Amino acid sequence: MGKVICVGLGPGDPELMSVKAHRLLTGAQHVAFFRKPGRRGQARTIVDGIMAETSVEHAMEYPVTTEIHFSDPEYNRLLSAFYDDWADRLTDLSQTEDVIVLCEGDPFFYGSFMHLHSRLQGRAEVEIVPGITGMSGCWTATGHPITWGDDVLTVLMATLDEEELTTRAANTDALVVMKIGRNLDKLKRALTKAGRLQDAWLVEKGTMAGQTVQKLTEVPAEVPYFSIAIVHGQGRRP
Repeated sequence: MGKVICVGLGPGDPELMSVKAHRLLTGAQHVAFFRKPGRRGQARTIVDGIMAETSVEHAMEYPVTTEIHFSDPEYNRLLSAFYDDWADRLTDLSQTEDVIVLCEGDPFFYGSFMHLHSRLQGRAEVEIVPGITGMSGCWTATGHPITWGDDVLTVLMATLDEEELTTRAANTDALVVMKIGRNLDKLKRALTKAGRLQDAWLVEKGTMAGQTVQKLTEVPAEVPYFSIAIVHGQGRRP
């Protein structure tokens, strides 16, 4: 009897992976990972040279990413069927062997594996190996602490509507905004109305090759979906 083990890989730099994650990968019989069709996948790229050469790879290719808005019923139908299918496959594989599922960052922090986790309950033994979050890697890249003293930290998705972004950005001390991509202009407008734009930073490819850190006011018109915006808290300190 095996189990499904979801391994958090951390923010992108392989050296920020946990010792446990590294150990499991070097002896893995089966390794599954999410990716866009035709792409290698960021998680798979992170473990180059770490996972066992004899590992059987299982590429879980999303049927849709940004082609359809997430509010469209078809988006939910396609992804639900995708997760159902892979939950079935992982359950079958884990009947006899361990299966490692790769996850960027931490599996329980907005990770795709959560949708499999809920479907695997009562069907397979599941283990989670936590990892350093992407946002932690990004705020560290700015060279400044994200929170001080009693600062309240809020984590937002740039996919929220502009009014919600504005309200929440105005009512927190420190701020992290994820999933930016096509939402950049909306985010800038919201932060401007909240009075936070001048204090905001943008980190692309945090901890990875090609990392960039710049003021959000200076970024070009387009940024990757997985860029992260940071507004540091300025709270109580000795």
